[in-house]
Amino acid sequence: MCIQPTALKSRPSCSPSPIADLRLAASKMTGPKRRAFEAEMTIKYCEGNPLTAEAVFGWGRQTVALGLAERRTGSICLGAQSAFSGRKRWEEQHPQAAQALRQLAEAHAQQDPTFRTSVTYTRLTAQAALNALTEQGYRADQLPSPTTMAEVLNRLGFRLRKVVKAQPQKKIKETDAIFDNVKKKIAHR
Repeated sequence: MCIQPTALKSRPSCSPSPIADLRLAASKMTGPKRRAFEAEMTIKYCEGNPLTAEAVFGWGRQTVALGLAERRTGSICLGAQSAFSGRKRWEEQHPQAAQALRQLAEAHAQQDPTFRTSVTYTRLTAQAALNALTEQGYRADQLPSPTTMAEVLNRLGFRLRKVVKAQPQKKIKETDAIFDNVKKKIAHR
């Protein structure tokens, strides 16, 4: 027997409805887990009918039907989205050039002068990195744009920021007195 929305009206209004709970639970899952959950709930509450599950829960009937078929046969259908969608990162497409870029950036890197963080800064600009890689023999079609090169350097752990020099502390009132005292001690020797 399927849950009817009218049957839920007798419940107190402060508690969430079971339908909303099941929709929320299904929305937190993806892929085969979601289809298996939707199939189980369809069998439990909708007598295994995908059309009824679509009307009551708002789930796609094709997805529920696929989940029921997976449950019945025991085999899981895998989508090709993860294998064939998206573009690989530049570092994955050109690993040798990425290694050369890492070595180049490490040669120009320096630690934060305050030593407060472990972030490595580099004075190397994206355009300078592209020029250096071109001089090493990499073709222009192997190299990304300057904007992408900056992102690649950031992903490799190098921050493209101007490095702030360690600045001396400001002179305090007692500084002159301290140096006068030191001069007196040296003069008395």
